[in-house]
Amino acid sequence: MRLTRYFLPVLKENPAEAQIVSHRYMLRAGMIKQQAAGIYSWLPLGLRVLRRIEAIVHEEQERAGHILMPTLQPADLWRESGRYDDYGQEMLRIKDRQEREMLYGPTNEEMITDIFRAHVTSYKDLPLTLYHIQWKFRDEMRPRFGVMRGREFLMKDGYNFDVDRDAALHAYNRHMVSYLRTYERMGLTAIPMRAASGPIGGDNTHEFLVLAQTGESEVFYDDRVTALKLGQREIDYDDRAQVAEVCREFTTLYARTDETHDQAVFDQVPEAHRKVGRGIEVGQIFYFGTKYSESMGAEVTTAEGHKVPVEMGSHGIGVSRLLGAIIEASHDDKGIIWPEGVTPFPVGIVNLKQGDAAADAACEGLYKALAAKGLEALYDDRDERAGAKFATMDLIGLPWRITVGPRGLANGVVELTSRRTGVSEEVSPEAAVARIAAIYAGVR
Repeated sequence: MRLTRYFLPVLKENPAEAQIVSHRYMLRAGMIKQQAAGIYSWLPLGLRVLRRIEAIVHEEQERAGHILMPTLQPADLWRESGRYDDYGQEMLRIKDRQEREMLYGPTNEEMITDIFRAHVTSYKDLPLTLYHIQWKFRDEMRPRFGVMRGREFLMKDGYNFDVDRDAALHAYNRHMVSYLRTYERMGLTAIPMRAASGPIGGDNTHEFLVLAQTGESEVFYDDRVTALKLGQREIDYDDRAQVAEVCREFTTLYARTDETHDQAVFDQVPEAHRKVGRGIEVGQIFYFGTKYSESMGAEVTTAEGHKVPVEMGSHGIGVSRLLGAIIEASHDDKGIIWPEGVTPFPVGIVNLKQGDAAADAACEGLYKALAAKGLEALYDDRDERAGAKFATMDLIGLPWRITVGPRGLANGVVELTSRRTGVSEEVSPEAAVARIAAIYAGVR
């Protein structure tokens, strides 16, 4: 993509309304534009990252059934579950022209249960997992912090249906492991923490939190949990023992939000490892048994011929919120530092002397060579001074930059720079392309 043809409305000054880093940099980098309190338009750069995050979520849920439920839901479904009057003012309630009561969905337990009960009646169709990624609305009293606490947001909701408790708890564990993998692919350390269920309900729930000073939750944890990684280990998601063991590995060390914190248990953690901080919630999984299936009549016939309410759980990832969380966890005073897994472009090309025949030709060569490797570079071909080009690249945070100028080309080299470390080295154009290609070959 050539920058002269790309809509990237960067701002030089910090917007007055932005209180935290992610909101400030998303506005300055031209990723979003606020249309109303807590409601944003996604501009090209922001949308590219949003779609990359969404793609990772889809890839890690490939074993589940992908569906799409509507944003508007009939109120009667929520009356069946008993949540319509209990949910509170965060729910946007509306009526259509026939005076039918509707709502803009804040979550989808009722609708997915309605879909299930209409089509599944036998244990032979279980286990079943269905998920979608859809826009949601919660009428926050004080929307703030940009996409971190907006009113309209993009979220992945998944729901599992099982014939008994043991199978449902395996689904819970399976999703915990898949979520750990999902966040690692985005360059995040997301710690599963024992949490409160809130309006979703159920007794067993973990939130996934990214440590950050701007997090909305106070967290208490054993800092050894931050070193745990799945890495490249192979996981057989059908192996209950293996999946349960991974879950034990990641949940045995103390890690809780303030809502479930137990000071007596926390005091047993060695003092050197006892930490208190703040965290950003980026996902949550629930096992809530028959809370919805009993009230809404979602039953299956067992092998013995008995009808039983189906066992259920849910699992959500805040897709749009993840952008803010990644920026909060990965930035410096110049701008964003995107991990390779979610970057809008893998590399930026900076032409130090636009109009110079040799520099223009070298940049064109790099651009085409990268494209041949399946990598779309962002080529800054503007007629701007070098300082402005570097500032733009630092702000938008692409992981790698190739700088091309007449002086380097005279020696047959370009400059390859890591955004994260700031380290630069002079290499041939061919070596720069090979290095970038090798880096992204290892990025799933």
